[in-house]
Amino acid sequence: MLPLPIKATIKEVGPRDGLQNEVHQVSTEHKTAWVNQLSESGLSYIEVTSFVHPKWIPQLADGKEVLASINKQPGVTYAALVPNMKGLERALQSNVDEISVFMSASESHNVSNINKTINETYPVVKEVISAAKAAGKTIRGYLSTVIACPYEGAVEPEQVLRAADHLFSMGIDELSLGETIGVAVPTQVEGMLEKILPHFPVEQLAMHFHDTRGTALANILKSLEMGITTFDSALGGLGGCPYAKGAAGNVATEDLLYMLAEMKIETGVQMEALVAAGEYMEAILAKPLRSRQMEIHRQLKRGQELERKR
Repeated sequence: MLPLPIKATIKEVGPRDGLQNEVHQVSTEHKTAWVNQLSESGLSYIEVTSFVHPKWIPQLADGKEVLASINKQPGVTYAALVPNMKGLERALQSNVDEISVFMSASESHNVSNINKTINETYPVVKEVISAAKAAGKTIRGYLSTVIACPYEGAVEPEQVLRAADHLFSMGIDELSLGETIGVAVPTQVEGMLEKILPHFPVEQLAMHFHDTRGTALANILKSLEMGITTFDSALGGLGGCPYAKGAAGNVATEDLLYMLAEMKIETGVQMEALVAAGEYMEAILAKPLRSRQMEIHRQLKRGQELERKR
């Protein structure tokens, strides 16, 4: 176990991974306003959208328009998920800062998510990475189902290592290891990372936890103890996987921030700004966000309103 870091990076994936599973269609105007709020919170990284075909993710069909409309802040990286060369072409036209590619460590989830086997996916991903690199973009890889698969059950660390090795050999700059269905516990995370960490620089690895069983923060703590300092999260705990039935949303950005701040780990992110952005999205989606910090905020507001009425 390593000493805890003094700094960590939170990568906000709510506008893409968070909204993609929402039935309520969020307008381009509201997405733009939300990203602008997030941009002013101290976050240094926002995954804005996806260039997957609108037939599969209709919520994100306006990715190009959103990227053209946002007020980009200095020091903030604006990223987009890209499945293939057609998606990359649209992303490059939108002048996105970073390209994200994706695949799964388990065969069944990869087929369900991408409609290709893992071996069929590698050439597609390699072509996107090469072209994006030639265009001067940094590349992030997402590797899903690194602990468990909704179809196959437990995923062996060797499967994760094999896919990670392929992605790094293709030229990605960072790999986000995704616990897609949110069932992992710290001992499983430790076992997987013990297999992965000897092979890749720790600063090029990130963790992406969903919170189906309420263990995401515990898994992040274990990852911190093993040297990982970059974590994906979604404001309000939004999200889920369209191809993993029952998977809950991502770990909530504001809950992650609270834990890190109380542990004296600096992120540069401001809680007040996150809560304000959370309130905005609650109004747009017409439902409460499920993070603990947002629930506490709602309770405090109710208490203040009752006090004013007395």
